[in-house]
Amino acid sequence: MKKFLKIPALILVSLAGVIILFLVVSILWITVSGSKAAKKYMALAGDEVQTLTLDHHTFRDLNKNGRLDVYEDNRCSSDERVRDLLSMMTLEEKAGLMFIPPISINRDGTVAEKPSVTDIFSLMSKGSSELIYGKKINHFNIFMSPGKKAIAEWYNQIQRMAERSRLGIPVTIASDPRNSYSSNFLASIMSGDFSAWPEPLGLAAIHDSATTFQFADIARQEYLAAGIRLALHPMADLATEPRWGRINGTFGEDAQISAMHTYAYIKGFQGDSLGSESVACMTKHFSGGGPQKEGIDPHFPIAKGQIYPGNNFDYHLIPFEAAFRANTAGIMPYYGIPTDQTSENVGFGFNKDIITGLLRNKYHFDGVICTDWGLITDIKVFGIMMLPARARGMEHATYEERMLKIIEAGCDQFGGEMIPGMLVDLVMTGKVSEARLDTSVIRLLRVKFELGLFDNPFVDVNHSVKTIGNPDFMAAGRLAQRKSIVLLKNSPSENGKILPLKEGARIFVMNIKPETASKYGMVMESPDKADFAVIRIKAPTQFLKGSGPMGRLFSSGDLNFKEKELTEIIDVLNEVPSITDIYLDRPAVIPEIASASKGLLANFGADDEALLDVIFGRFNPSGRLPFEMAASMEAVRNQKEDLPYDSKDPLFPFGFGLNY
Repeated sequence: MKKFLKIPALILVSLAGVIILFLVVSILWITVSGSKAAKKYMALAGDEVQTLTLDHHTFRDLNKNGRLDVYEDNRCSSDERVRDLLSMMTLEEKAGLMFIPPISINRDGTVAEKPSVTDIFSLMSKGSSELIYGKKINHFNIFMSPGKKAIAEWYNQIQRMAERSRLGIPVTIASDPRNSYSSNFLASIMSGDFSAWPEPLGLAAIHDSATTFQFADIARQEYLAAGIRLALHPMADLATEPRWGRINGTFGEDAQISAMHTYAYIKGFQGDSLGSESVACMTKHFSGGGPQKEGIDPHFPIAKGQIYPGNNFDYHLIPFEAAFRANTAGIMPYYGIPTDQTSENVGFGFNKDIITGLLRNKYHFDGVICTDWGLITDIKVFGIMMLPARARGMEHATYEERMLKIIEAGCDQFGGEMIPGMLVDLVMTGKVSEARLDTSVIRLLRVKFELGLFDNPFVDVNHSVKTIGNPDFMAAGRLAQRKSIVLLKNSPSENGKILPLKEGARIFVMNIKPETASKYGMVMESPDKADFAVIRIKAPTQFLKGSGPMGRLFSSGDLNFKEKELTEIIDVLNEVPSITDIYLDRPAVIPEIASASKGLLANFGADDEALLDVIFGRFNPSGRLPFEMAASMEAVRNQKEDLPYDSKDPLFPFGFGLNY
């Protein structure tokens, strides 16, 4: 028997050895191939940019020809400069401008030329010199990044690299949200050194557009200091389907309230017009990604389409109309299919009725339209399929057919893609005219000129370090966290109400740092020794079968806790009078928890101190729910995906919130 048991053990050891060997070989291959590619593409770099002085003005000689061209002259209008530069560009340079893939940053802030096994995003990208000199791309988005000094130093280096391209076209760096206390690493980025605020849902809970403007203005200053000039946000989507996994990035389910915050948000980032102190906004996801059937996000291959059983398509346009009034620089359509709303059931990025018919013709939007990330190519690492393209309605089309469909729909830029050679081939074979590319290139160049990138794209590293996450910005974020917390229940007690608790009370805590809680009360090791329990939980989620790797990154499925997890929570709540705080990235269904809790609060991204300040009365709660919370999953299933606040007899209605 013992000899028999040795066989599986030997198999496992052998398998582990094969995996380790594969990883070692892969690392060596990455290192060697990355170094060779860097040497190859760096050989394409031109001279460094020199300056010209004319009439006591200094200009950058971006094309290194020793004379001042119109596009180098900041005394000329943006339109004049765009036209001049366009006339000099090759087809390959025009094509490169129409892509915005990810770019990697080394941990020490140096330019990344080879993938890193510690950075999954670098495995999906290329070396910086290949992207800039080989593919002639100059729009990039960054995901995870190093500290504030390192990111500023990297940014200056990548701009120095871009200067050495033939025409010296500067790089535009884009980012998903970076200032939220909580995050999904694909939809938003951990705040790191940046000031930490509640999610957009929390800004909506504060129900004050002035705070949203303040947030955007502070985030703008931090982005500027880091060299980030394009915000891949705000989300103007409406949270009308409570099961949707991206609700935390929205301003809730009310269209007028969302419109108010969307407008303030864009104004805070962009100002009244784009300028050298602006960060351009790419508002998403047109025409509103909220009404997904059963809440299943179109990132997932099992998505069932975007539906409108309440015939409420136009309602979802209201926040985008506010974005147009605020002059948003860009718009991003979503992945999903607007089922039976247009002449063909294809995803928004492929949909000419949406892009040209609605955006261009009805709303006369002449800004940049960029697809969501990865509509064309599948992501493969070491030849292994990691993530199929989100080509909804075009799954069986070739890469070339998908690209052509996006161009014909009227989009200007391909998000997350880095295949400009394919676009060049479409032009060379007569399937796309160069004039069509010119239309999009003009829009893209216009934003670069208006942001002042051609005149001075660099940042002052010392200023960056002082600006990002400075004490005033951090304090503003912490205050917003407190303002966003919603008090949902406050039971009677002998002295009036259970909350606020008295300082020094004996407390048992769950999912709260004991060292933080000890600043407010006496922390006990078990509930039976405490006067109160204070517990933090997160809205429930389930992994949906067939949702693929993305299914691990977004909340999905039912909104109620299942039996085992619910029992564990209720057992604590029943042992001692308890205060429950729940992080709501979606509107959870929690009637049992609400009933068993003496006090109940909701947060949308708040640290332990923010919560305890409210619980112990150092801050009077003032937040209001930006969505309703249904009383049961039956009520959730019976509501319509495109209608706001329509569940029967909600546990907590839209706009609910108590205070002391």
